[in-house]
Amino acid sequence: MNCLVDGNIPPSSGLSSSSALVCCAGLVTLTVLGMNLSKVELAEICAKSEHYIGTEGGGMDQSISFLAEEGTAKLIEFSPLRATDVKLPSGAVFVIANSCVEMNKAATSHFNIRVMECRLAAKLLAKHKCLPQEEVLRLEEVQAKLGVSLEEMLLITEDALHSEPYSPEEICRCLGISLQELKTQILSPSTQDVLSFKLYQRAKHVYSEAARVLQFKKICEEAPDNTVQLLGELMNQSHVSCRDMYECSCPELDQLVDICRKSGAQGSRLTGAGWGGCTVSIVPADKLSSFLANVHEAYYQRSNRSLVPEKQSLFATKPGGGALVFLEA
Repeated sequence: MNCLVDGNIPPSSGLSSSSALVCCAGLVTLTVLGMNLSKVELAEICAKSEHYIGTEGGGMDQSISFLAEEGTAKLIEFSPLRATDVKLPSGAVFVIANSCVEMNKAATSHFNIRVMECRLAAKLLAKHKCLPQEEVLRLEEVQAKLGVSLEEMLLITEDALHSEPYSPEEICRCLGISLQELKTQILSPSTQDVLSFKLYQRAKHVYSEAARVLQFKKICEEAPDNTVQLLGELMNQSHVSCRDMYECSCPELDQLVDICRKSGAQGSRLTGAGWGGCTVSIVPADKLSSFLANVHEAYYQRSNRSLVPEKQSLFATKPGGGALVFLEA
C-alpha cells in the first residue's frame, strides 16, 4: 500500500492533528482492504491505536472525526459511544486562535500525569464510598456506580479528598496497597516516579467540566435571548478551571484568552490538551471582523508570532462533516 500524506492542521496545536492522521490511516486502510466497519467501531479502534505511542488519551477526537455532521455540534458520550446533535446559536461564530506554543503530548509527561491523577482520585473516591476500588479506573465510573449527579459528585469530592497534594505513600495507605502494587498495577510507565499527585483539584475540574458540557447543551436547546452570553460565561469558567484546577494552561494561552475577551469575545478558553496550542472563543457574528483585527494586532503583530501563516493561526470556524473517502470515477 503506497500512501501520500498531506494535511493542513497545524501540528501540536490542540486541534487533534495526530487523531486526524490516525483516523485517516484507519479509513484508508479499511478502504484499500475492501472492509466495512461502522463509524463507531472505527472511532474506537483509532482511539486504542493512539495509546501505542504512549499517550493515555480518550476517544473524543477520533469520535468527532468520524461522527461529525455539517451544521451541527455533537455531544459525545462514552460507554457506549454515542453522539447527539446540538444546535449552536445562529448569532455567534466560534473563532480559533493559535498561541503558537507547541505541545508534544508524546514527548512530555504532563498529559499522562493528569490521567493518572484522575485514576487515583477515582480509586480514593470509590474507597471512600465503600466501592471496590480495584474495578475503578475513571471518575465517570464512580459516578455511574453511585448513581448520583455531577453536582453530588462535587460534594463527595469535597468530603473525601484534601486539597494538599498526595504522596505515593499516602495514596498507598488510603488504598491499602504496597508501593510496588501502586507502581506496577495502577501507574503507567511514564508516571511511576512522580512524587506528588493533586487529586482533589483534578477530580473537581473533571466533574465541574462535565457539568458545564451538559449546561452548554441545555442552553443551546432552550435558546434564551442571552444564549451567547450564557455560553460565553461557561467557556470562561472552563478556562479558569483548566488554568487553576487542572493546571493545563500556560502564560501565552492565558494572555491570548484575555486578549480575545477584550477584543469582543463573550467567552474564550483553551482547547485541546493544553500547555500550548489554541484557544476557542465565542464571538457575536456582528463583531467578527473587528475581533479578528484586534486579536491579530494585540497578539500576533506585537511579537514574532506573525511569522506563523495567518490562516493557520486565527480563523472563524463552523461545524463540518466527518472523515470521507473520495474515489475517482
